[in-house]
Amino acid sequence: MNRKHSLTLFYFDECPFCQKVLSYMEEHNIVISMKNIKKVPAFQAELIEKGGKKQVPCLLINGRALYESSDIISWMEEHLTA
Repeated sequence: MNRKHSLTLFYFDECPFCQKVLSYMEEHNIVISMKNIKKVPAFQAELIEKGGKKQVPCLLINGRALYESSDIISWMEEHLTA
């Protein structure tokens, strides 16, 4: 993984768009910090505070929120895969 980025993925298991991102991460052995907003209510509050909305998946990149599964996968492809 590219160590120059601080990364956190906000998600929940029942979300099909989250599953798309999680599947991509599994296929490419991408391991980052993950926060399930359904299992830990404080993570949902953190997501809203940092990203401005409750939408998932949300990849927090160095404190900036990136939404939309396709955009997240594109970012990961460009920055985290060989």
